[in-house]
Amino acid sequence: MNSLLQEKATHRLLAVILFLFIINLITDLGSAWAYNQKAGEILLTQKRAVASSLSDLGVSEEIIAKSLTSTTTTPEGIQLIAKLGLHENTASSYIPALSAHRTFALLLALLKSFLLFALLFTALLRYLFHQNRLQLEAIKTVSSYTAGSFDVLLPQTEEGAVYHLFGSINHMAAALKTGQETEYRTKEFLKNTISDISHQLKTPLAALSMYNEILLEEPDRPDTVLTFAQKSEAAIERMKSLILSLLKIARLDAGSITFQKAPIPLTNLLAKALEPLTWRLPAEKKQIHCPQNPTIIVHCDPDWTKEALTNILKNALDHTTDGGQITIQAEQGPLETRIHITDNGPGIPPSDLYHIFKRFYRSQSQPSSSPGAGLGLSLAKAIIEGQDGTLFAQSPPGSGATFTLTLPNLTKP
Repeated sequence: MNSLLQEKATHRLLAVILFLFIINLITDLGSAWAYNQKAGEILLTQKRAVASSLSDLGVSEEIIAKSLTSTTTTPEGIQLIAKLGLHENTASSYIPALSAHRTFALLLALLKSFLLFALLFTALLRYLFHQNRLQLEAIKTVSSYTAGSFDVLLPQTEEGAVYHLFGSINHMAAALKTGQETEYRTKEFLKNTISDISHQLKTPLAALSMYNEILLEEPDRPDTVLTFAQKSEAAIERMKSLILSLLKIARLDAGSITFQKAPIPLTNLLAKALEPLTWRLPAEKKQIHCPQNPTIIVHCDPDWTKEALTNILKNALDHTTDGGQITIQAEQGPLETRIHITDNGPGIPPSDLYHIFKRFYRSQSQPSSSPGAGLGLSLAKAIIEGQDGTLFAQSPPGSGATFTLTLPNLTKP
């Protein structure tokens, strides 16, 4: 009921009804005053006629005055008036003085009733027309929603139950639109993922097929069998690494991974990240300098963050020459922990700097024989950003590259 009374259309209808009531009250009071005035005129005319008639008959003024001002009735007077045909049941049409007034009063009452009905009927018609227009508009808009178009929303410019209903329908439309967009993005994501996997598997699969043909053709040559068996194993390992990386990125993109954050000393985190790479350091005569500050605590998912750091460090090793140096620095503020990984390699060309985190991106200056499929940095960025952190790169021309990742600290609510 309160919602109904809040609608402007209901306000207008009630205002019209109140206005008509006031007009009707004023006209009734005016009519009553006019009727009294007319009755007074009729009575005055009647008394004047009686006084004139008595005066013509020679009746003294004192008697005439007494007769006209008397308020008492006698049986003889009642009988005399009755003989003249005037009594309580006498129709007003037989009284000439009242007949014209009665006709005028009836016509005025009919006109007033008709006008009042017309105004009230018009107000109700306008109200119903307004409600019908809103309903037709709602039907048209909801039909467009069922057709998949959400460009037009129902009006919510006023208060009331109808507009509250429109608001609920708009919320439902927004949810449907979000679901539609999510479904579209999911389809696009699956299509792109399948396309990426199929594209990236073509090369190692073709290599494996070729190696297998050579092995079948040269079964009696142990050296050839061993060489291409090793090549096959390397291709298989590359395919395994590629598929695992793609699946991890797919899970991150789909939001199906929940990061389990926990405090871990930075030294422990870096030690875990370097484990898969330690064999490369003496072989390539490279060094990695780690910070030795045990007081820095990183709040993150240890397993996933370790993988991100490993990918960044592997990228640094891949892009430094023999004898290269990689330096890790860290700083911890009240809100976040920042880790810098800097190498002394040739650096990243400016044209590549804003593309290095894209999937499968390989610089034109990078040899085709260089390791990696272009997924490591993309995976690292997805992991860090999935924990509300950031990852970006800087590379002054000719002076190596620095990758900086930040992770927020846990704060008390």
